[in-house]
Amino acid sequence: MARLVIVSNRVPPPRTRGAVSAGGLAVALQSFVEPGTLWFGWSGRVTEETGSVPEMTEGDGVTYATIDLGSEDYDRFYVGFANSSLWPLLHFRLGLMRYTREDFAGYLSVNEAFAAALVPLLRPDDVIWVHDYHLIPLATALRARGFAGRIGFFLHIPFVPPSVLEALPPARELLHALCTYDVVGFQTRTHLADFLDCAHRFIGFAVEGDDVVTEGRRVRAIADPIGIDAAGFARIAARTVSTAYIQRLRESLAGRDLAISAERLDYSKGLPNRFDGFARLLKRFPQHQRRVSMLQIAARSREDVAEYQALRRELDRLAGDINGRFSQFDWVPLRYMTQTVPRTKLAGLFRIARIGLVTPLRDGMNLVAKEFVAAQDPADPGVLVLSRFAGAAEELSDALMVNPYDPDDIAEAMHTALEMPLEERQARHATQRRAVFEVTSASYCNVFVDALTAA
Repeated sequence: MARLVIVSNRVPPPRTRGAVSAGGLAVALQSFVEPGTLWFGWSGRVTEETGSVPEMTEGDGVTYATIDLGSEDYDRFYVGFANSSLWPLLHFRLGLMRYTREDFAGYLSVNEAFAAALVPLLRPDDVIWVHDYHLIPLATALRARGFAGRIGFFLHIPFVPPSVLEALPPARELLHALCTYDVVGFQTRTHLADFLDCAHRFIGFAVEGDDVVTEGRRVRAIADPIGIDAAGFARIAARTVSTAYIQRLRESLAGRDLAISAERLDYSKGLPNRFDGFARLLKRFPQHQRRVSMLQIAARSREDVAEYQALRRELDRLAGDINGRFSQFDWVPLRYMTQTVPRTKLAGLFRIARIGLVTPLRDGMNLVAKEFVAAQDPADPGVLVLSRFAGAAEELSDALMVNPYDPDDIAEAMHTALEMPLEERQARHATQRRAVFEVTSASYCNVFVDALTAA
């Protein structure tokens, strides 16, 4: 049987795989990765030079192989092209995109370094599954070094239509790189259709069904929405709700409803718009003052990227303004924290919340939306307020859909959620729960690996 080789920008150390925050690649794959699997990527360390010989560790029968990044490669590859060019572009934020040829050269160089370090570890019949926008050129680099086995790629963030992609100078080169894979996967049919459109319009490849026909070969493109271990997360939520941590929060709420959001601190998540929406709820619907508290968990990330530093300053200002305007001596409306909260605790927080606020400006999927649904008590569920621009919106159509660019829309949806009768909450949740339990992390992995082994 062929060995599965997973390649991602970051590799979860074995000792922390169960402690990552909500969402994330590691959460989706941890129940699928079996003994014998090789997982390769960056160690997370920045050193003088990019490593060439992987550091090997073992955990539960899985081999983890990592290399360090040199400081210049880190700046060009990670801070530069990956997160200052590709990330804003693929989230439709052209005004935030910064591109230099030097950064793109660094991006290609690190992908070459990944390939050079990985090839000595490979067997001829390995099946390689590459993850996310950091590693689009990796298949090209592996093919150049003689690997002829099957290689698949999955994009966890959105893809964009030709009118947006053409803003990126090396767009055609990246499309050629994507078409070096045997299978290319996307979160939604919309992202898949945009990829097929770009491949045809930019580089003239024929499209037959969901296949891209290149020079003498076919690339299979699939839509494969990522899921969670819904049953497992539901069990964690039911168990955690009785812990001292959750009881402390209940006591601090003093009988008030809880609206909760949890994600990385990122400009794609629409946090300033969400804060504004909550402020408008309190202003337009004053009956909810002192009746609801909002908890925003926004774990710090990419703190060396200027746009993220500016976002944190803006959120600090908005949180202070909201609490200054609406707080009373026994009620603070907005609780804002930037620490990472373990998933076990998040599960309990989600379960007791009356509203789950998931309002990104654009998102590939958003597993927090699915975790919120899975965590709810079906007998007395909370209400999911969901951006129509999250990939999860295709599956969770019974959520209260909002346009995240309209703070009044968010305020009105929160008002509706707070006033919604039990019967309607139960009916909406039942439909969403079926979707979350049907498309799981296991089904996501099986669909992609089956497509790749059949390629």
